[in-house]
Amino acid sequence: MNHIFFCIVRKPNCNRPGSACYDPRFIGGDGVVFYFHGKSNEEFSLVSDSDLQINGRFIGHRPAGRARDFTWIQALGFLFNSHKFSLEAAKSASWDNEVDHLKFTFDGQDLSVPEATLYTWYSPNKDIKIERVTMRNSVIVTIKDKAEIMVNVVPVTKEDDRIHNYKVPSDDCFAHLEVQFKFFNLSPKVDGILGRTYKPDFQNPAKPGVAMPVVGGEDSFKTSSLLSNDCKTCIFSESHAEIDTVKSEIEYATLDCTRGASSGYGIVCRK
Repeated sequence: MNHIFFCIVRKPNCNRPGSACYDPRFIGGDGVVFYFHGKSNEEFSLVSDSDLQINGRFIGHRPAGRARDFTWIQALGFLFNSHKFSLEAAKSASWDNEVDHLKFTFDGQDLSVPEATLYTWYSPNKDIKIERVTMRNSVIVTIKDKAEIMVNVVPVTKEDDRIHNYKVPSDDCFAHLEVQFKFFNLSPKVDGILGRTYKPDFQNPAKPGVAMPVVGGEDSFKTSSLLSNDCKTCIFSESHAEIDTVKSEIEYATLDCTRGASSGYGIVCRK
């Protein structure tokens, strides 16, 4: 008997829609490639919907004589179901594959996720899940019924530095995130640097045929912090999130346990 094995890729594909990699290069839900440079040490709205907000913090470096920063996405912040969750790539002078560079917070508290392949952490209501794909530096974050986010932490390598002439200093490898988003149930009004490319009627301003199509609009997407929803185009509503939280709690309270176990989101019914 011949056996056919399929390898399921569980890390970001930087050449597929929903990705945000490199310095930052995005591929929108419409399949269009564009660059959004932002500014170093500032936060911007990546996705803003009525019940989900995802922000990105940009880090960067500006060599002498250059007009703008080279930038990378260093952290992601999530607002969902009255919760605030973040993950970030910790700053490091040099890169070590044997060190986990990921840091997490949940509702204002540092969150420890043990370094074990396939280890899974759930939020108390099971609406946020973190799964380690490998022991270190690679995770999948699932926001229940809204998004799946594959994340890698990577450095700016010497080869990257040589090719792009970043001129990165010796005391910072600029550890940053490679990300690929998969969304569910986004509304037609969704906004954000990446989110708006999922609108049915969106016309991407990126110029076709250009080697590096840069999209601006920093002032429209800038937030005051990683976990804020106060940008000019943000539509996330905390009151809407609170309603969803109540609905979620009601769903868990009314599970049918007659079969011994539910087929839900990691919930086990016990008599």
